[in-house]
Amino acid sequence: MPLYGYRGIERASGKTVKGEVDAENSRMARIRLKKQGIYITEMEERTPETKQTRSTVGKIFKRIKIQDLSILTTQLATLEKANIPLVEGLNALCNQLENEKLRLIISDVRDRVNEGSSLGDALAVYPKVFSNLYINMVRAGETSGTLPLVFKRLSEFLDYQVKLRSKIIGALTYPIIMMVVGSGLIGFLFIAIVPKLVGVFADIGQELPLVTKFVIGVSNFLQGYWYLILIFIGLTIFLIRRWKRTEKGRFKWDTLMLKLPLAGRMTRMINISRFTRTLSTLLGGGVPLLVSMDIVKNVVQNRVIFKAIAEARESITEGQSIAKPLITSNQFPPMVTHMIAIGEKTGELEHMLVVVADAYDVQVETRISQMTSLLEPLMIIIMGGVVALIVVAMILPILQLQLT
Repeated sequence: MPLYGYRGIERASGKTVKGEVDAENSRMARIRLKKQGIYITEMEERTPETKQTRSTVGKIFKRIKIQDLSILTTQLATLEKANIPLVEGLNALCNQLENEKLRLIISDVRDRVNEGSSLGDALAVYPKVFSNLYINMVRAGETSGTLPLVFKRLSEFLDYQVKLRSKIIGALTYPIIMMVVGSGLIGFLFIAIVPKLVGVFADIGQELPLVTKFVIGVSNFLQGYWYLILIFIGLTIFLIRRWKRTEKGRFKWDTLMLKLPLAGRMTRMINISRFTRTLSTLLGGGVPLLVSMDIVKNVVQNRVIFKAIAEARESITEGQSIAKPLITSNQFPPMVTHMIAIGEKTGELEHMLVVVADAYDVQVETRISQMTSLLEPLMIIIMGGVVALIVVAMILPILQLQLT
């Protein structure tokens, strides 16, 4: 059933009102609102593609976030568990969702299901909102009659993704703020403070120490050519991003990321955790192994590990186990491949994958805490060192003058 947005005036109070109403067509929508005592001044049919707002800020806050999808999935799991008919449940969600764009999409999904489409096919119309994993699990749940269980597993999976993202953002927020504030403070010293002291040294009429010349040179460069630094940073970021868009560049970049001293191990752990948890979720939802492997490789962001999983899938089609090609790739730690091999032999693959994911999640959290603990004193030392350099550079000429 189409959804119409309207603006109008309440006949009783004379106040301007706006909202949305479900109706078979615009005429029925006007009749329905007229019965509610609303005089319509403007009406349009809402679709998921309807432009939410013309402002940039509006576009940012109207996008569908993973938190919105997590809440939606939790509500679907609750409705399915209560044995509420699917169309009725989707209709109830249309009245509850706060995100306007998501509400419009669910309204369209409801209409498609009501017209005879399966829920998986209706969700597949919006691949930018519902991932391949999400759609295939829903289709598997519909086929096997385990849709409530599928929504429960998807809800748990999305909740985990939200929590992990929140932890990473929370851990990096303070160091980033320190870096920005520290850079601003150092820039202020070089641009505003150092030039005032240079005039004093000009009247001394003697050779300045090397460190003082260096600080004055940096100060002069920042004053006269600060825009070149911004251009250089912007150009570097642009070129790196353009290079990363190529398959060869992305592969080399991801290879480098895995070799970094501190971040490399954490990158590997995050990708392996995502691989094992997603594969467990898919298998638990009734998705066949080969289809699951095809989906899960797209969930992994690192192209090196992506390639290893893709090659493992091809080996599985030839009759090999999952563990063997993963061992051959040399991208998965022995503990991971050993647990997967045990899971295959005992028929507890899904459980073993969850064990691996949980273990790596704990390690990721520990690693994030360690990196944060290291970053804070490191930035303090760097900022303190720069400030000390400036102070020494300014004091040395004065000391030289007193000694001569």
